[in-house]
Amino acid sequence: MELSPFLFGLYKLAKYAVYPLTWISLFLGLAALLALFPTSPGRIRWIRRFTIIALLLLAVFSNRIVTHTFLGLIEQQVQPFDSSTVKRFDAIVVLGGGIAHRGSLRPSDELSPAALERTVCGADLLAKGFAPKLVLAGGDGSIFGSGIDEASIMKRAAMQLGAREETIVIENRSRTTYENAVQTKRLLGNASILLVTSAIHVPRAVGLFRKQGLDATPYACGYLAQDLPWSWSGDPFDFLPDVKVLYLSTEALSEVVGTLVYRAAGKL
Repeated sequence: MELSPFLFGLYKLAKYAVYPLTWISLFLGLAALLALFPTSPGRIRWIRRFTIIALLLLAVFSNRIVTHTFLGLIEQQVQPFDSSTVKRFDAIVVLGGGIAHRGSLRPSDELSPAALERTVCGADLLAKGFAPKLVLAGGDGSIFGSGIDEASIMKRAAMQLGAREETIVIENRSRTTYENAVQTKRLLGNASILLVTSAIHVPRAVGLFRKQGLDATPYACGYLAQDLPWSWSGDPFDFLPDVKVLYLSTEALSEVVGTLVYRAAGKL
């Protein structure tokens, strides 16, 4: 079932509830709000509590060791694809990863780094002959108004990488991973597919596609974690807050919560 524009907007808004920065901002905002009123011992205690909680959240979710362990626990769930296999598939399915829309400065719509990386992986697998066709999945993710569908931009990139137009099928109705699976099933039926997506996204995506009856073999493209969980390089700078690490922890939390929600809804 496709989400209505209203429900899709609520879905996008609800994701903010799991972002660490949302909770950091909330507790700092509460501390600042209390600081605007006349001081009292009780109010000062709450200001201290909210401030300490915000700082602890920032310290944990911007810590490289904690975050990369979290990422590793997710990404290690799927073994790397064995490129020496003789198995061939009905199709290679590449899941979209977002668009950077054109504006007053950016001259054209562009794929996000994750979407481009996945498209490159898919085009490479097609060139190596693992399947006769390449399915590019991604619709228009705009909440307000409408824009270009992601699959069309992915197709343009795939052709620039050497994929022939007649080998490419675009699936441009889906906006979520669940819709990716439903629409791919509509196009291919009970096909055997090589499913290409980011490593962190693989466990959830494979579960959703298999739930739809597709014989999905995962191809993890782009790992966020470098080492296995609980590994440490010994670099003392890993203990310093890092804004990029805060972003990665947000990605990891989104995947975990997304998996739990889909499982609770019976989609996994």
